[in-house]
Amino acid sequence: MENKVKAGIMGVCIGDALGVPVEFKKREDLKRSPVTKMLEYMSWNQPKGTWSDDSSLTLCLAEELTKGYDLESIGQSFVKWNKYGHWTAHGRLFDIGGTTRHALARLIKGESAKFSGNIFEEDNGNGSLMRILPLAFYLENDIQKLYLTVKEVSAITHGHFRSVFACFIYVIFTIQLLKGKSKREAYAYTQKIALDYSEEQGFNPNEIELFRRILKNDVSQYPEDEIKSGGYVLHSLEASLWCFLNSESYSEAVLKAVNLGEDTDTTGAITGGIAGIYYGYEGIPQEWIAELARKDDIEELCEKLHQKLMN
Repeated sequence: MENKVKAGIMGVCIGDALGVPVEFKKREDLKRSPVTKMLEYMSWNQPKGTWSDDSSLTLCLAEELTKGYDLESIGQSFVKWNKYGHWTAHGRLFDIGGTTRHALARLIKGESAKFSGNIFEEDNGNGSLMRILPLAFYLENDIQKLYLTVKEVSAITHGHFRSVFACFIYVIFTIQLLKGKSKREAYAYTQKIALDYSEEQGFNPNEIELFRRILKNDVSQYPEDEIKSGGYVLHSLEASLWCFLNSESYSEAVLKAVNLGEDTDTTGAITGGIAGIYYGYEGIPQEWIAELARKDDIEELCEKLHQKLMN
């Protein structure tokens, strides 16, 4: 498992750091000069290897899981990030989504993490999907417990069903990769389990229909120009699965994700997590690992989480 924890979390951070310098760039521009390595400055004026809120909140969640599962502590860890730069690449925050900011403002005022998240349809950015990966290490196959835990952790910031269900699909898929299933087996299993569960629970069929391209069709078969890469949670989930299913290595998957343009750091992070787990830590280019900000701190945290999961 250790390798997988490190591979998944490092996978998120490196995908994120590759995307930070070109965030908001259009796909056409990246077609002309694609990202092929770690860049610096540009969009956020950050040094090479800098990761954003995606990794920060993933690392906050991972750190809290080293102590066991406590929803309020996870919420407070996000507050520490927001107020004091906890788990930032260089001691200060430079990027935060609107929905996350509103939710954390409620936590700062004393609201419980159970009720802090935004729940409206327009609050379906990718801000909970980008940080949910560590739950895959922590959760077993009890699908009911898995759904409820993912729902709680997503809803610290993103409480609408669509965000929760996107996280649920991603975590199921990630758990299957952790079990050593092939991409195709993991994908087919995820489709079946998510659809069966949604039927059992009587979830709103109109919401489930929005996931048709992922759950009822094969998202990998869509042409690139039908894959969107902005900040909407459904597009981020589609894009990350599309990049992962249509690539043969960690670097190919994350570069494909980043070069889709728009929300490059988040598409890179979400893709990077599953690609890291699938291809293993050794599958991540060493030079990218070497360039990553706070690499040793991240590795130490991964080791701690691994130890906790082993006990």
